[in-house]
Amino acid sequence: MKMLAIPVIVTAWLLVSAATSVAHADPQLCESGEFCLWDTESYKGEAVRVALENANPNECIPLPDDFDGRSFVNRSKRAVTVYQGRDCSTEGEFDTYPGGGTFVPDAPYVVKGVQIWEG
Repeated sequence: MKMLAIPVIVTAWLLVSAATSVAHADPQLCESGEFCLWDTESYKGEAVRVALENANPNECIPLPDDFDGRSFVNRSKRAVTVYQGRDCSTEGEFDTYPGGGTFVPDAPYVVKGVQIWEG
């Protein structure tokens, strides 16, 4: 009886572990047309989504004060620049990532502002 219980427990544990890792680490959860940021590396934790429906092209979009991006995905069709400062200042670090499917699991610096560029 004990021998039968061990494989059942191991199988159940593996299924739960696999479901948990997929639910928290899948950058494909970022929808087509969105730019998504996570507050931890490898697309885990809280996410912020930016899209043209809630942002104007060419304008600085500061992230919430209590959120710092540490991984991100650009699934929009437009280039997006990420900034080290919430004011999108070029005094700090900044880089532009092409649209269409750019995946960055470990940002080169903490992202605090973004800018979506015109077509």
